[in-house]
Amino acid sequence: MTEPAHLLGAADIRALADELGIRPTKTLGQNFVIDGNTIRRIVTAAKVDPDETVLEVGPGLGSLTLGLLDAARRVVAVEIDPKLAKRLPETVAKWRPGAVDRFDLVLADALKVTDLPQEPSAIVANLPYNVAVPVVLHLLEHFPSLRHGLVMVQDEVADRLAAEPGSKIYGVPSVKAAWYGTMRKAGVIGTNVFWPAPRIHSGLVAFERSEPPRTTAARTEVFAVIDAAFAQRRKTLRAALAGWAGGAPAAERALVAAGVDPSARGETLGIEEFARIAEQREALG
Repeated sequence: MTEPAHLLGAADIRALADELGIRPTKTLGQNFVIDGNTIRRIVTAAKVDPDETVLEVGPGLGSLTLGLLDAARRVVAVEIDPKLAKRLPETVAKWRPGAVDRFDLVLADALKVTDLPQEPSAIVANLPYNVAVPVVLHLLEHFPSLRHGLVMVQDEVADRLAAEPGSKIYGVPSVKAAWYGTMRKAGVIGTNVFWPAPRIHSGLVAFERSEPPRTTAARTEVFAVIDAAFAQRRKTLRAALAGWAGGAPAAERALVAAGVDPSARGETLGIEEFARIAEQREALG
């Protein structure tokens, strides 16, 4: 039986950090995975096809990168930290010398990147807690080639992304993510597999892209309705959308025309209802 390829453990990660003279920073949300079994679990749960190009955001010291190179045809990694970005190709060359030509590194802020050297069909990433939702939404917007993926985020954020209408935690991230496809909770990761260990658990969120609702409204118009509806959760939609519509009476007319109860609240609506409401904006004048 062939032994599994080496994945970076705690000793490897700390040695790399010492070599670079770095300490993980809260500013960049750096928590490095130090457990090979966790990497294998993530890669398996991501269901990466051997012919796929995978986008990884925040590869850090390369823990997940090596596991993805074992599973995918190509990996495109986006890293914001210059020190980490400079060292990563060396790590790939050392531990996966046969995969050097299948690895692309982009030094950039994932919240700003709009172009990549290869078109990815999947995203698999350990995302910084503090920017996880904006990063996911930005990448899904700008890279329609992304058909599926798995991201590791703060456990509470994972629950929100996967929440269904009517849930107490259903909100802006839940609805906006639903524009692009289906999010589901795919597991929980404990704290002891990271360095430094975070205070809270992480959650795995699996994603499958689907077509957005059939609507004449633009995505930005639909998202504007979503933002307004959740700005003050306790308000009815008639009141919450007053600013968007130009007054509560106008909001009520738009809601009725869209087939939505004006006394309902945003957390009860799915993405299709928000799209129907957005379609009424032009009629409001």
